Parts: sequence; structure tokens; C-alpha cells
Amino acid sequence: MRIQLTPGFVLHERPYRDTSALLELFTREHGRVGVVARGLRSRRSRLRGELQPFCPLLLSWQARGELGTLTGAERRPSAMLAPGDALFGGWYLNELLLRLLARGDPHPGLFDIYAGAVAALAAAEAPAPVLRRFEAGLLQALGYGLVFGHDVESGEPVQPDCDYDYRLESGPVRVPPGQAGGFVFSGARLLAMGEGRFEDAAVEKDARRLMRAALKLYLGDKPLKTREVLESLRR
Repeated sequence: MRIQLTPGFVLHERPYRDTSALLELFTREHGRVGVVARGLRSRRSRLRGELQPFCPLLLSWQARGELGTLTGAERRPSAMLAPGDALFGGWYLNELLLRLLARGDPHPGLFDIYAGAVAALAAAEAPAPVLRRFEAGLLQALGYGLVFGHDVESGEPVQPDCDYDYRLESGPVRVPPGQAGGFVFSGARLLAMGEGRFEDAAVEKDARRLMRAALKLYLGDKPLKTREVLESLRR
């Protein structure tokens, strides 16, 4: 099967044999794909400069079992991610996709969310809200979407002036006044998260706490490398 000029990104690259490379791609129509890029690491490779992470591409390959063979790549106009938090944010998005997406499972909506997040990081938007929106979209696309708008026990709408114990595999449950304990969030902040409003520092902090706990259910105990590196640098 030959795939021609389909939109995609490079998520990861590793050496293969003397001059080739194994690439993990994220494409709009075919999902995550593994391909061999023959001769990519040689000095004469015409694709070396095209296949950069976080750059939108038009990709072509020939599918052969689990690994295809890359046959072409065209780079589309885009801004680069600046070194620092934006670049770390981009690698964090890529690591999440590599850990949570199976090969050959298309997610066109998630691809658009990823492309939008990369563009926002390249445009120097504050990284934290961009990452929180991507995490929420990723969980939704994988069928693990978080509930923000209603109490999962009573069915009543979440009230801004009430507190809620968030039960990760179901959703928020209202906490009676004066009761402590649990994984508690204010209704106002849950509603803000549901609307994708992460610019407020307090909302973003709570969202990070909630998303990290929700993602851990599916990532398991193996920590994310990008998160470990960023936290060690900040220490």
C-alpha cells in the first residue's frame, strides 16, 4: 500500500543500521505510523532538513507490515518552537502520544488538537494552558474524557460555590459543607476546566493536578521522561 502526501508530524527518531533512521510519525488519516527512512543520516540525504519535529509535513511511504518505508516528505511553512518551556512542552506532547497511542489507530480530531497546540507553542503562547487543553483533548479522544459539568451521583449541575470530590474513573461528587478529605476541587474551577479556561493560575494549577492523576491511570507507574527532566532543571 502506497500512501501519498498525507499530513503528519515526526514524533521521534532513532538510528537504524549505518545511515538510516526509524521514525515514529503522527498522521491525520493513519494515526501513529512507524517507518524506516533509508539513508536519512547520511550527508547526502535530501530529507534530512525536512524531517524536523514540530514541523507540519506532507508524508509519503510504502506500507510493509508493521514498519513502512518512507518515500517522501514535504515541509509546510511553520514557525519553530523556541528553546525553553515551549520546546519542552512540545516534547511532552510527543511523549504522551508515543505512550498512549497504538499504531494504526487514526484520530483526526486529536491530530488537529496536536497541530493547534504545536502552533500555539510556536506562537509563544503561555505553555501551561496549551498543555492542559491538549491533555483534556487527548483523554477525550481516547475515550477517557473527564466530567466537569455535573455531579456523577446526583446528576445535578456542578455549582460554582460548592466543593467536589473528583473520582477519577467516574467524575465529581459534591462534598457536604465542612467535610474534608478526598481529591477535592471547587465547582468554579471544575467549570472553568470544562470550558478550557486555563489561563487563571489557580485553575491551571488544579487542572495540572487533576490531569496528572487522570493520565497516570493509563500511563502506569513508568514516569514521563520529559516531566522528570523539566522538574530536575527547575530544582
